[in-house]
Amino acid sequence: MEQNAKPKRSFKRLFTFPKNCVYRPLRQISNMERSQKLSAEQPTYFTLNAPPSLVPAKKYSDISGLPAPYADPHTKLRFASADEYASMQHMPSDIVNGYLMVRGYTSAVG
Repeated sequence: MEQNAKPKRSFKRLFTFPKNCVYRPLRQISNMERSQKLSAEQPTYFTLNAPPSLVPAKKYSDISGLPAPYADPHTKLRFASADEYASMQHMPSDIVNGYLMVRGYTSAVG
């Protein structure tokens, strides 16, 4: 008996692809689905919808684009530092409205 022989570990199994398994690229799958006449109720790769995310959306500064933990209660602009807040205090209202429009903010009042 050899002392240098490695013991066979039964829990370790090398991964091998099954011989009868066919792997297709996404382009081939989409072409196959378009060519078939499937009912509207039958799901395909392109009709499946993901559920909404449970993770809250990240908030970014309207001025610098950095992660913004703060928001101005009067203008509703988000900011990341005290320097940005100081520069926001001197902005005219039309520029503030422009930043809010770019972000897609719509006020519930008015």
